[in-house]
Amino acid sequence: MQKLIKHFSFCSLAAILLAGCKRLDSIDYSPKLTSEIFLQNQHWVKIQLASFNFVWSQPTSTLIVYFVGVFAMFAGYRFLSVTQNQQAKRWWGIGLLLTGLGALFAGTSYQAFGYEIKCNGRAFCTYTSWWEVIYMLLSVPGMNAFLVASAYTNTKDNFRKAIVAYALINTIVYSALLLYGAFSPIRFLVSFECLVLVSAPSVFFLLFLHGLAYAKNKDLLNLSLLNGWLIFIAVGVAYGVYLSSGLTQRLWQNRIWFTENDVLHVGMICWVYYLLKNLPDKVMDLK
Repeated sequence: MQKLIKHFSFCSLAAILLAGCKRLDSIDYSPKLTSEIFLQNQHWVKIQLASFNFVWSQPTSTLIVYFVGVFAMFAGYRFLSVTQNQQAKRWWGIGLLLTGLGALFAGTSYQAFGYEIKCNGRAFCTYTSWWEVIYMLLSVPGMNAFLVASAYTNTKDNFRKAIVAYALINTIVYSALLLYGAFSPIRFLVSFECLVLVSAPSVFFLLFLHGLAYAKNKDLLNLSLLNGWLIFIAVGVAYGVYLSSGLTQRLWQNRIWFTENDVLHVGMICWVYYLLKNLPDKVMDLK
């Protein structure tokens, strides 16, 4: 009887999860988008490998975003390889590893296999996928890891504990809302806009924290951290301006395959390079 109950419980859980996966697929683009229209105005390549074939969407954009992922993970490894028992370096490393891994999941669904995952075999393309949900599940903890790293660099005692607690609560609450949005489904909760809204307070707090610390101490570490977050914000602004300009569609009409996501990802490469060049040897805990 006990084995039967365990088997029934496992099957029930599996059924719930599978049903939840199908619910996520029920969110369509608005307005609805057919697979033919999806491919009509963008760059794609049909890949044939023996009897296996697939559509590779946005090849150049795929290469850029995958490079972001690998480069960020390399930077994370670099921080972790020189921790010297410094918690700030450890959390920078963890944050970059999560960010890089998230970029690989994002690039798989938004770019490389977007058609295969969200359109192929469907009457209408789906708005998102579990690849993108996993990307978001990795990205917010990554941002909060950066927040914890800065807590060790610039704060002590109760203030540090408060920041770490906020990072933990923010991660748990967002992850719960994201999964609820995926299983319900609720479009906004699984959107990139929601991800930005949740992450933005941490970014601006970090800008304020390092700006205040530099104004007080005039030290190279906080200047480097301040510049790093200014670059990060500038990348986000550039992405928003490019997106709102509608330039992607005009360039695509002339077969120039450069998107607002490419602006974001090229900017992220610059940001990670700046961090890698300026921080691993400087970052240290405030005792």
